[in-house]
Amino acid sequence: MDKAYAEKLLRQMLGANASFRPHQWEVIDQLVREKQRILLVQPTGWGKSIVYFLATKLLRQQGYGPTLLISPLLSLMRNQIQMAERIGIRAATINSENEHEWENVEICLQKDALDILLISPERLNNRHFLSQTLPLFHNSIGMLVVDEVHCISDWGHDFRPDYLRIVRIVNLLPKNVPVLGTTATANQRVVEDVQNQLGSGLKIYRGPLMRSSLKLQTLSIPDPAHRLAWLAKNLRSLTSRGSGIVYCQTVRDAERVAKWLKTKGFNAEAYHADLATEQREQLENQFFENQVSILVATIALGMGFDKPDVRFIIHYQRPRSVVEYYQQVGRAGRDGCDAYGILLSGEEEDDIHAYFIENAFPQQAVFQAILAALEEVDSLTLNQLGSKVNASKKVIEQALRLLELEGAVVKAENNHFSRTVNPWQPDLERIERVLNIKRQEVEQIKQYVSHSACLMEFLLKALDDPHASACGRCVNCLQKGFSTQVPEELLDEAQQFLRNYLIQILPRKQFPAGVIKDSQSRIPNDMRSEMGYCLSMYNEGKLGKAVQQGKYQDGRYSDELVNAAAEFISTTWGIREKITWVTAIPSLRHPQLVPDFAQRLAARLGLPFKMVLRKTSDAPAQKTMQNSAMQARNVLESLGFDHSQTLPQGAVLLVDDICDSGWTLTIAAYLLRKAGSGKVYPFALASASTRGG
Repeated sequence: MDKAYAEKLLRQMLGANASFRPHQWEVIDQLVREKQRILLVQPTGWGKSIVYFLATKLLRQQGYGPTLLISPLLSLMRNQIQMAERIGIRAATINSENEHEWENVEICLQKDALDILLISPERLNNRHFLSQTLPLFHNSIGMLVVDEVHCISDWGHDFRPDYLRIVRIVNLLPKNVPVLGTTATANQRVVEDVQNQLGSGLKIYRGPLMRSSLKLQTLSIPDPAHRLAWLAKNLRSLTSRGSGIVYCQTVRDAERVAKWLKTKGFNAEAYHADLATEQREQLENQFFENQVSILVATIALGMGFDKPDVRFIIHYQRPRSVVEYYQQVGRAGRDGCDAYGILLSGEEEDDIHAYFIENAFPQQAVFQAILAALEEVDSLTLNQLGSKVNASKKVIEQALRLLELEGAVVKAENNHFSRTVNPWQPDLERIERVLNIKRQEVEQIKQYVSHSACLMEFLLKALDDPHASACGRCVNCLQKGFSTQVPEELLDEAQQFLRNYLIQILPRKQFPAGVIKDSQSRIPNDMRSEMGYCLSMYNEGKLGKAVQQGKYQDGRYSDELVNAAAEFISTTWGIREKITWVTAIPSLRHPQLVPDFAQRLAARLGLPFKMVLRKTSDAPAQKTMQNSAMQARNVLESLGFDHSQTLPQGAVLLVDDICDSGWTLTIAAYLLRKAGSGKVYPFALASASTRGG
C-alpha cells in the first residue's frame, strides 16, 4: 500500500503542509492491510478521525464495504465530516433528529453509494435500524469504528450501557473485518477491560498524553462570590489572548456565572443540556467563529468539541474525576500555542458530587418496581412507568436499558415496554464496584487540587501514561501563577449579585399525566400561581447556610432571614403593595418551623398572617419523591384547604422554607385559588435543586 498516496489524501484534508503524526500511518496500514483490531489511546487533537477516514477511503478503493462508525458525538462531528468530504468520502448519519433522511440513507446503502455511516450507540437498540437499516449492509461492513470506546468499560468515567450492545456486534463480525476503538481517556484498568471485551488479539497503540501547550494551576476559593470576583478580575487578561470555556458542574451555576460575566461586560453565553439542540448548535458555531468569547458550559459541551485556538479552560468547580478534567482541559491549546487550564475549587463541590454519585446508578428498588409494574399489565410507556415508579425519568430510562440488555424487558416499536419470561437478579457486586470507582475518582481529583508537585505529571500518572514526566510549565513547576486575591469592591459587587440573583419558581401549567383522576391535566390559568422566587441557594453563601442551620440545627429561622426576606420581597421583587396577607405550607414533621417564620415575616411586612392549609395525612417527605408524577401525587394526597378557616380577601404570599421540584407550592396555590383566594405569590427561603448537564 502506497504511503505517498495516503499523504496526498491527508494534504487534501488538512492543507499542503500536513504530514502524518507518529503512529498514524502505522495504524492505517494495520487496519487496511492486516485487517487488525486496534485500540488507539491518544490525546484529544492527535487526529484519531484522520485515521479512520483515510482507512475508510483506502478500504473502499479496494472494494470493501462501508465503515460503520459508532459515536456519542454525532452533533459535534460536522467539521470532521466536512474534512472527509474533501477526499470524496460520502458520509451520512442516522439519528433521532433526521428521521426525514433515513429513507435516502437506506437507498444509498442499497446502492453501495455510502462510504461511512455514523450512528450513536443508542441506535443499536432501535427496532427500525436493526430490522430495516442494518440488514442492508451487515454482511459487507468494511470496518467497524467505536469512538470513545472507554464507554464500553465499567471502569470508564463515562460508562454507557448501550455500548455493551457494540460488543455483541463485534463478536458477530468475521475475523477479517478491521475494528478500531479510539479514546483519549483510558487508564490501564480501562484498557485491559476494553481488551477483554473486544478480544485478546486487540493491538494497542498508546501515545504520550502530555499537553505541552498547557499551563495548569489549581486555586482553592471556597466562597462562590469570591470565585465570581476572581473570574471578573482575571478573565480580562485571558480573553485578550482569545476565547475560552468556563466549566460548571450544574445548569444553575452555568446560567448564574454567565449572567455575572455579562454584567461585567464579557461576551459570555451559558451552554447546557436544557437548551434546545438548535440553540446549542448556534452557540457552538458562534464560539467557533469567535462571535462568542466565553462559553460557560456544563458537561453537555462534551467529548469531541474541537476548536484549536481555545486559550483557556477554567473550572468554576472541581470536576468529578481526573479523567473528566484531563478531557475538558485538553480542549485548550490544540493549535500548539500557550493556553491556561485553571481549576477553582469551591465549598459546594462535595455536596454536588455526593448527589451525582447517589444518582449515578438506579437503586435495586427501582429495578424491582419497574418489573413489578410491567408484570401487572401487557405493556407500559415510559411516562406510565413514571407514575408507578418512584424514580426520575432519566433513572427509569437507564434502568430500562440495563433490563433490556439483560433480557428482562423488551421494547416494542410503539415505545411500550413489556416484561419477558426471563428471570432477573441485580448484579449488586458490579453496581457497588462502579460506585466505589466514582468515589475513588472524587478523592483523586481532590488530591490533584492540593498537589504540590507538577500538575501535568499528576494527571498523566493518574491516566497510567508510561511517558509521564514534569511539564516545566505549570504553577508548581514555575512557582508562578494567578493569585486568589481580588479587590474588596469587586467582592462586594459579587456578593450583592448573588443576593439579588433571582431564583425563579416558575408557574406550572399542567399536572403530570394520570395524577388528577377524571380531569384534564392542564391547570386552568386562574388556578395557577404567579411567578415566585427563592431567597437563596440552600447551604450556599451567607443566607443559604443560615437556612441549613435554622432547619437542622437551631429549629428556628433567624431574624436575619426574616429581614432579608422582607427586603427581597419589598425591594428586589417589589410585590409588597400587591399582597394583602401571608400564609404558609404546613408540616407534621416540623409543625412550627415554617409558620413561625412566615408569621414573623408577615409582621415585618405589616401584613396579617393566617394558616388556611392543613396536612390531611402523614405522607413521605417530599424530598424522597423522585419524579413529577410521584411528587405531585404525594402533595395532592396529603395537603388540603382548612374549610374551618375564613379565607382573607386579596393576593397572598405563600411561604415555604425549601423548594425543590416546586410541586408543593404549585398544588398549594391551586388549592388556595380553588377555595377563592386572590393571586398567589410563592416564596421559599432556599432552592435545593441540583442538576447537571
